[in-house]
Amino acid sequence: MLEVTATRSLHVQRFGHNPAIFAAPGRVNIIGEHTDYADGFVMPAAIDFATLAAITPRSDGTVAIHSVNFDEQINYPVDNLPPKASHHWSDYPLGVLSVLREAGVPIPAFSLTLNGDVPIGAGLSSSASIEVASMVAVLSLTGADIAMTRVAQLCQRAENHFVGASTGIMDQFIACCGAENHALLLDCRSLEYRLAPIPSHLSLVIANSMVKHSHAGGEYNTRRAEVEEGTELLRRHRPEIRRLRDATPDDLARWGHEMRPEVLKRCRHIITENIRTVAAADALEAGDLKTLGRLMYEAHASFRNDFEASCPEVDILVDLASKEPGCIGARLTGGGFGGCTVNLVENARAQAFSERLHEEYREATGIEADIYLCHASAGAHRIASTEGETQLAKQLPSFH
Repeated sequence: MLEVTATRSLHVQRFGHNPAIFAAPGRVNIIGEHTDYADGFVMPAAIDFATLAAITPRSDGTVAIHSVNFDEQINYPVDNLPPKASHHWSDYPLGVLSVLREAGVPIPAFSLTLNGDVPIGAGLSSSASIEVASMVAVLSLTGADIAMTRVAQLCQRAENHFVGASTGIMDQFIACCGAENHALLLDCRSLEYRLAPIPSHLSLVIANSMVKHSHAGGEYNTRRAEVEEGTELLRRHRPEIRRLRDATPDDLARWGHEMRPEVLKRCRHIITENIRTVAAADALEAGDLKTLGRLMYEAHASFRNDFEASCPEVDILVDLASKEPGCIGARLTGGGFGGCTVNLVENARAQAFSERLHEEYREATGIEADIYLCHASAGAHRIASTEGETQLAKQLPSFH
């Protein structure tokens, strides 16, 4: 478990000064997959796994960043920061400094301690958590007044242009603007959003299939190309279609026969997923959990059958979850071709659900899944000193 007090003490021991501490969460996407690059809708929730950033100013012109997780420190003159990534954990905070400087924000000398418990490689957005925590910490020393929506955009730019990872805005946005006990419906075109309440009696259970298919990178690029091919065809009929977000099921009914079969399926997934995602937010707001669960299962079926980005192991996880008492809905979350499922489960049954899912998945596949029990949490914020003894994040131990 990650504790604020421990991070504060580590910073004081290393750098000699009592820090201000900021937190930025990881996230799980409840519904809305592969819709972001079509200018569509996503509905993630921030989770109670986070990166803590403890910061104090320095007077020697140095930027010093220590990672507790990697047990390593880097030091650079503030006027001679690296101009490009080096495939190192420090690329994320250094990328933040690079984009802030490009935006005209003076970078001060500082000491920064990073300590996180967002599982790495589980698709829970540990990188965005690091970026956002680093940026809000550094901004606290500059006096710059930057809206959190702009912080999200700058952190996305750091990941795209400095780190070199082609990601959408969702991860950084939910890390900035998430709210406790709420999901966030985000319009990836306008960046308008609304919060949808997650009932307090529900937990988010994340199950890592431990599978990542080696062809995922190539398949992702193929899917993107197929989506663009279908969008261009529809645009010839309706020039006002800028991205697939602007197309409708009626458009597919009229002109889908002109598409290659796989292109038609990819487009059908994204067009219907956008509709499902908005409907899921409406269902949460109305407290209609039956409809929400149905939409989650329909989203998984579409991801599997139309986008063809699931895999047998993940399908087993979803099928097993659907049979468990207290499970409202389950689906593959993230880019696909392996990775995690997200499950909405009644609190009273969440522990038993997690144990049974782990056991039954092991029996079916021989794989020991990592299971994480989470709740929707707040976006990036400063930790008040009175919260110093508060455990910021809780992790359900993996059942190994």
